Amino acid sequence: MIHAEVIGDPIAHSKSPLIHGFWLKALGIDAEYRAVRVAPEALGAYVAERAPDPDWRGCNVTIPHKVAILDHVADPGGVRESIGAANTVARGGDGPFATNTDAAGFYAPLAEQDLAGAPVAVIGAGGAARAVLFALAKMGVGPVTLLNRTPLKGAALLARFGLKGKALPLGATLPPVRLLVNASPLGMAGQPELALDLDPLPEDAIVYDLVYAPLDTPLLLAAEARGLEAIDGLDMLIGQAALAFELFFGAAPPRDRDEELRALLGG
Repeated sequence: MIHAEVIGDPIAHSKSPLIHGFWLKALGIDAEYRAVRVAPEALGAYVAERAPDPDWRGCNVTIPHKVAILDHVADPGGVRESIGAANTVARGGDGPFATNTDAAGFYAPLAEQDLAGAPVAVIGAGGAARAVLFALAKMGVGPVTLLNRTPLKGAALLARFGLKGKALPLGATLPPVRLLVNASPLGMAGQPELALDLDPLPEDAIVYDLVYAPLDTPLLLAAEARGLEAIDGLDMLIGQAALAFELFFGAAPPRDRDEELRALLGG
């Protein structure tokens, strides 16, 4: 049976099997989508084992493999040079290749917002943050403040994507930004809490948390308590999954059933 997977370490929290399974059933496609824990040291062996299998249509890639996966598959679209991280591996005529659907998935719920020139803050400097910064650069946002455990790494990422701004350590006071994005694992089940004071944010600020397990993160609850617009991680998760699904199974998912899917996912 044809199948695709999501790989990561840890992986038990992933909602991708529910999403893809819902779409496969809705479309009547005879295929499976699985979650597979792959330790960092086993990533190369995983790709080598799956690549010859014609029934394996690819995989979504999550923490901690989004950068490392580029060392093991082809990169015809130049993902390494543009975003620097991949979240999807699909089967091509010459074998598995990397792409990134995170940037488009992140942008989708912001498409109606006018954020050109607006100040933004981003938490994190990993694979998800790279996709976020890539999208923000394309959107033409204003100065970006990047908060990360290692500010030097954050500064290097801002320079990579041509974004003006500054890098600060975690715990620094937030500037009065129009958009705050948590692109780190902080606040995820099993991870440390993301403790931020949202008081500096203006009344029209948007708080966007890419974490989806739990869905109601402390960050989003704090945003809602202040009456700020809150965007949860399911928006990006479903958006990026839809693009990957089409690569894996050759059919567009039924996005007219998103509300039903969100209910299934607990949102």
